[in-house]
Amino acid sequence: MKFKQHIPNAITCGNLVSGCLSILFLTLGMPIKAAIMIFVAGIFDFLDGFAARLLHTQSSIGADLDSLSDVVSFGVAPGFIMFYLMSHAIYPVFSMVWVVPVSWAYLAFLLPVFAAVRLAKFNNDDTQVTSFRGLPAPAMALFVASLPMALAQVEHLADGALRFWACVGITLVFAFMMVSNIRFFSFKMKSFAWKGYELQWIFLIVAVAGFAIFRFVALPFIILLYILLSVLFHR
Repeated sequence: MKFKQHIPNAITCGNLVSGCLSILFLTLGMPIKAAIMIFVAGIFDFLDGFAARLLHTQSSIGADLDSLSDVVSFGVAPGFIMFYLMSHAIYPVFSMVWVVPVSWAYLAFLLPVFAAVRLAKFNNDDTQVTSFRGLPAPAMALFVASLPMALAQVEHLADGALRFWACVGITLVFAFMMVSNIRFFSFKMKSFAWKGYELQWIFLIVAVAGFAIFRFVALPFIILLYILLSVLFHR
């Protein structure tokens, strides 16, 4: 086997390691570093597919390795982050009156379950070549990872500003969208032309401008913009 055939798989392993480090940082009480590692995993996830197409080394093993890595980085890791956010939303609000059992925070792990289902469906659906059926797991993961970063910027990470029921709502909505039949546009562009890729370019322009102005606070809204553009305009 030629050396170049190992390059995309090595990049995919970088995705997997980033997901593992995200979980590790969270267990050490470092949610911001945990969130950053999910974004790093997203970069690796983009680069491995790009490298495979560039080097013409696509393979079934590479596809399976990519999905297995995605389950960790874009399923398990964001599930732990959501659990962290739920737990820290419960303790400040209900420390005096026991209203919501802490065990309800385990609803957060619906995210890795539905992400795994989403990835399994993707591997067995030949229609998801130029667009996606259901919200891609990385989009869900990046949204969840953006929450502690945005909350830290506005200094509300540790004071229960993200209430428990908001976390539950986010979990249920994103879990549903991952296994839905809603079409979401892909960034697998064959050229840099405007025609035919209007949605992609509008999204990228607004996303870059929003991040430049509002920094981390813009991140959750950038993912919501992707969902909104897909639902309203993508066919």
